[in-house]
Amino acid sequence: RNTMASQRLCTATNKACTLLAGSTKQGTKCPFLSFLGSAIPAESFSKVYTQFRDKCPFLVKSQYSRPTELPSEKKQLGNQYSGFSSMATQTNDISCDLADLASEPSVKVDENPRADAAQKEDIAEIKFSEEVSQQEFATKLARDIQTTALPVAASEALSSKLEGLKKEGKYRTFVDVERHVGEFPKATYHEDPTRTEAAKKSIEVWCNNDYLGMGQHPTVIDAMCDATRSLGAGAGGTRNISGTTIYHTKLEKELGEVHDKESALVFSSGFVANEAAISTIAKHLPKCEIFSDASNHASMIEGVRNARVPKHIWRHNDVGHLEELLAAADPDANKLIVFESVYSMDGDIAPIEEICDLADKYGALTYIDEVHAVGLYGSKGGGVAQLRGLSDRITVISGTLGKAYGVHGGYIAGPSVIVDAVRSFAPGFIFTTSIPPSVAAGALASVRYLKNSNEERDIQKERAASMKKLLKARRIPFINSESHIIPVMIGDAKLCKKGADLLMQKHGIYVQPINYPTVPVGTERYRFTPGPLHDNTMIEEAVDALDDIWEELGIERSNE
Repeated sequence: RNTMASQRLCTATNKACTLLAGSTKQGTKCPFLSFLGSAIPAESFSKVYTQFRDKCPFLVKSQYSRPTELPSEKKQLGNQYSGFSSMATQTNDISCDLADLASEPSVKVDENPRADAAQKEDIAEIKFSEEVSQQEFATKLARDIQTTALPVAASEALSSKLEGLKKEGKYRTFVDVERHVGEFPKATYHEDPTRTEAAKKSIEVWCNNDYLGMGQHPTVIDAMCDATRSLGAGAGGTRNISGTTIYHTKLEKELGEVHDKESALVFSSGFVANEAAISTIAKHLPKCEIFSDASNHASMIEGVRNARVPKHIWRHNDVGHLEELLAAADPDANKLIVFESVYSMDGDIAPIEEICDLADKYGALTYIDEVHAVGLYGSKGGGVAQLRGLSDRITVISGTLGKAYGVHGGYIAGPSVIVDAVRSFAPGFIFTTSIPPSVAAGALASVRYLKNSNEERDIQKERAASMKKLLKARRIPFINSESHIIPVMIGDAKLCKKGADLLMQKHGIYVQPINYPTVPVGTERYRFTPGPLHDNTMIEEAVDALDDIWEELGIERSNE
């Protein structure tokens, strides 16, 4: 259709047709073909293709436009042919019905003086191949369009980055693990989920963040199943638009009570909770400055960045440096100190009381991330601050429902005015779908259970202490922190990956190699998290396996 002299619209998509506009750029794309490859079911392709091909110069230049006689060898191919080789930047192999083609009137592209010449050249280039089905064609067309949708320069740049990761041993691969209810840490490793049963292997999981095995607990599973049968699968909307159920409300009330705070707010993940809460609190406090521990989690770093207020990074757990920064700051500014209780990669614990002392001295608010501590420490599972009797000195606590609580989601707990401000202003909370009611119900059951049970926490501490003792006896280097996390140190990315592969292949021990950017280069490690469901025999066998790998790969042992 004519719109301007320099631009024509595609009949199929109502978008500008660059060919009709006289484009000479290499790699010109057709909006119709992009639409066709991504939106049209395979079974509908022939009908749609036949309807539009006489209106599209891209298709006309790629097929016979009723030449005087089809070559006899091409007639003998029957009802299918393929090979629009001239459409190099669109797709490679297209099939259509030869009978339909023969019945179509001759199509000429008069609007573009280049079209006839180009069409003749392209007709001469047409190649025929073996018959292909409509399904095969549609699949290939979609794949080719997806490939050509990414400019070569962009593809090469990204591929180069990925190759760099692979050469350095930092490329991350996912392990397909099928846990079995009632058997954890036993699981099934699917080496290739697309292959047969022979690709499966029985393993033990040693790096899981379901620290207490609550994801396997009958109370939690029953609560989730009951809620699903009662309310259905999804929440159906944001918290503001039909996505709040009685389970969400009860869960937030329970979390507030666990942490002895006025209010709590549940998010879709711990990452979102930190990013949304930190950035929102800092943005809405006048003249706010943030003081962040150098080893804070990526979610906290994103919250600090997105707040777009002055920030100060203090050396990890160095309260002396923190005080220097606080003393040098504007005395009239609002100050927010953000830090973690348990740092997940080293397993060390923050000097919470000393930080609170500085907060009191300089009039600062405190924001503590307890995601690796909630459920595990404290009389009610409230975390390290609760264990040390410091909950009342912390302004805001963030936690997760996806680690020791064994389900999914994140949350904050604190003064009602702060929680309400985050609820009212944080885009990460406002504009995302609420967690499903079944997830909220399962998390509620888990939080309530661990609020009253210390058995799992006590056994977990025993298991961690036992494993540390055995590692020390074998001189396998690890960070002997006071938490439940046991970082076993390798110090080389390639060696770390090779050792993890051997542990899986030879011993059925699954522990994920941890490398940059999660930890600094040269500090690559395995992160063991023994829990109450790992018995003493399993622990002994795991340490034996590590000892074997250390011997086989010649990994340096500790001097102690």
